[in-house]
Amino acid sequence: MSEPTKAADQEASLGLDLGGAPAAGAGYRVLARKYRPASFEDLIGQDAMVRTISNAFESGRIPQAWILTGVRGVGKTTTARILARALNYELPDGSVTGPTIHMPKMGVHCQAIIESRHIDVLEMDAASHNSVEDVRQINDAVRYAPVSARYKVYILDEVHMLSGAAFNALLKTLEEPPPHAKFIFATTEIRKVPVTVLSRCQRFDLRRVDADVLIKHLAGIAAKEKIEVEPAALALIARAAEGSVRDSLSLFDQGIAHAAGPVRAEDVRQMLGLADRVRVVDLFESLMKGDVAAALTELRAQYDIGADPGVILSDLAEFTHFVTRVKVVPNVADDVSLSEAERVRGRSFATQLSMRVLSRTWQMLLKGVGEVQASGRPVAAAEMVLVRIAYAADLPTPDEVVRSLGEGGGSSARASGNGASASASAASSSSQNFAPRFEAPRGAPRSSAAASPRPAEDPVARLDTPEAAAPVLQIGTFEQIIALVQDKRDITMKMALERDVQLVRCEDGQLELSVLPTAPKTLVHDLQRKLTAWTGKRWIVVVSKEQGAPTMRAQADARQADLEEDVQSDPLVQAVLNRFPGAKVVNVTQTAPEAAPEAAPEENDED
Repeated sequence: MSEPTKAADQEASLGLDLGGAPAAGAGYRVLARKYRPASFEDLIGQDAMVRTISNAFESGRIPQAWILTGVRGVGKTTTARILARALNYELPDGSVTGPTIHMPKMGVHCQAIIESRHIDVLEMDAASHNSVEDVRQINDAVRYAPVSARYKVYILDEVHMLSGAAFNALLKTLEEPPPHAKFIFATTEIRKVPVTVLSRCQRFDLRRVDADVLIKHLAGIAAKEKIEVEPAALALIARAAEGSVRDSLSLFDQGIAHAAGPVRAEDVRQMLGLADRVRVVDLFESLMKGDVAAALTELRAQYDIGADPGVILSDLAEFTHFVTRVKVVPNVADDVSLSEAERVRGRSFATQLSMRVLSRTWQMLLKGVGEVQASGRPVAAAEMVLVRIAYAADLPTPDEVVRSLGEGGGSSARASGNGASASASAASSSSQNFAPRFEAPRGAPRSSAAASPRPAEDPVARLDTPEAAAPVLQIGTFEQIIALVQDKRDITMKMALERDVQLVRCEDGQLELSVLPTAPKTLVHDLQRKLTAWTGKRWIVVVSKEQGAPTMRAQADARQADLEEDVQSDPLVQAVLNRFPGAKVVNVTQTAPEAAPEAAPEENDED
């Protein structure tokens, strides 16, 4: 029989014709089965495992057992069958004499192994055959040589379902099997497999397949199936599959049936109950701007077209996570599975939002998803979550409120009478400290104040209002800047200016600094913004490469060290130290001249 005739018979036995279409009289085969890999070349996303197995086969270092683990749909059972085929690969002409991963065409045993009907390759579901009696049958049969293949291969799927006694019954055979026997285990719960079994196997952790690899794989299948599909639709399917090849093929199959023609991104969104990614980004922007009316309107609009409220919040949490990752690792925004709007606007948000705001938004969304899922009215619960996030977007963080109370806000808090009003009083009294951390891109006009009112004491509203502008102040020295920061009770900024910057030059409206590595990343931007707000004139703060003067903290420490050295050398202090062996000066306070004009240096604390 000629090779084309053999190939035609093999395709017909699988229910396919040579063009990949269903053969006459055969039922439809889903894409996940139709395009199931039959060789290592067909596997995607598992390069490390393929390289290890290839080297083992070429060097003849083939173990007696493998265990494959990973999430659903990454190819554990498929890899086990490919391994069984590679172990027993033979050609009719006898040109292949041993195990190999190179299988360019179907061998003598390949068809039967692929269809799970080979007599020497036993594939057992451990979930339904988990008793000692099932393992005893394996122990009894493993002693006999294979009937026609090179090896007897035992594939145990979901091996973690075996009972403890069944695992113990398998240990001896697994450690010292006959030379003609090989074991391949597959599991999604590797932690449930006893360590005594793991130590006898070569372990492979099959990783999730990257979204860009899945998109290419789906595009290739679409071309073979002659199906027109939008790249954005493939990206949505790849993201929803979460790294599972089988899930992506199943969703693609469902999307083809749902669209009944060209598969568009809108069809996939409707099928999965997803919101438009661009609209999710718009909703995120409204929340960060504190525009409650726009956020609620957008939520209702997405809900009316079929988006699930829980899915909307999950998408918001996912985008928040993406922005946070971009802020830490900017290269994350190069992911091809993301839309252009997500990449561009995600970078913009990452530069403008602080890490504290992103972390707080993530925590509120994470809790809100659970509230929506447990609520009898999901859309109402989602609206309340968005209201909380919008009103918290410009509020100070708890540690900032605590610092403000420690710096003088405590009196107003005590006067308020209860905890809730105390927090409001603290936020009001320190309005100049808590400037808004984010100025969202102004892609659309903000809703009117009547639609989304802010409290009169809202610090953001006060800073945005022209009437709240500070009077013009003239500042010519760095010490005056620090005094102004202290007067505004911005302790974090004061400590950073004293400890983390070196002055290069200072003029009214211009400040040039040398910033130490310990300085906050946003120090220069925050200082420029606050000086402009506090002095009523535009300030330019730049970072210089020149070596500046020592930090204010270093200068103060030097002065203190000189003072202590002078005190130590004073004869009276020396006499006291000699009189009390082991005593030392632990602190020196310089008194005001008018208080003690002629007083000698005084030691305050002696041990």
